[in-house]
Amino acid sequence: MTLRVVIADDEDLIRAGLRIILDSEPDLEVVGEAADGAAVLPVVRRERPHVVLMDVRMPALDGIRATERLLALDDPPKVLVVTTFENDDYVYDALRAGASGFLLKRTRPDDLVQAVRLVAAGESLLFPAAIRALAGRRPQARVPGIDRLTGREGDVLRLMTKGLSNHEIAAELVVSQETVKTHVGNVLAKLGARDRTQAVIAAYESGFVSPTG
Repeated sequence: MTLRVVIADDEDLIRAGLRIILDSEPDLEVVGEAADGAAVLPVVRRERPHVVLMDVRMPALDGIRATERLLALDDPPKVLVVTTFENDDYVYDALRAGASGFLLKRTRPDDLVQAVRLVAAGESLLFPAAIRALAGRRPQARVPGIDRLTGREGDVLRLMTKGLSNHEIAAELVVSQETVKTHVGNVLAKLGARDRTQAVIAAYESGFVSPTG
């Protein structure tokens, strides 16, 4: 299956470079571009991409609001933030809005391609240290559902904040991967999280895990 991609960035050169990289792959196709967040929604509705590469800082409508609008669609694409600075609060807000992860614009082409495939498959692109640093600058907030986690679900969430995969969590807790998958699903459901990234953010924002500890 060919993965359909839309690129949203206000810099012509960045859009052109991303298109060249992605279109060179046999399983990827750039089906549309937008030079501003306000222009993304009609392109996505028309082209039905699997993944949107989203810049966060755009003039008329930033990538955070654009991400919120995209993920409110009935069948939303995955959103992968592409940014210049990893310590940008805009990145954190985009992840809170439901983006599946972020990449720096200086990322190697092979890593970009792999990231698109990864989020298209439903995985999150987690950078635990970067998210922890961003969360550390935010005040704690009440997160509904965090107090309903069982002890084992809490263990799983703590390991998720470290960026561990299901396989690695299973090895750490000496349980099966299927058991971990069940616990992860329960954690996401109780926290109302779209994916692992949102669950990790909830863990930090609630104080369940300290970003400075």
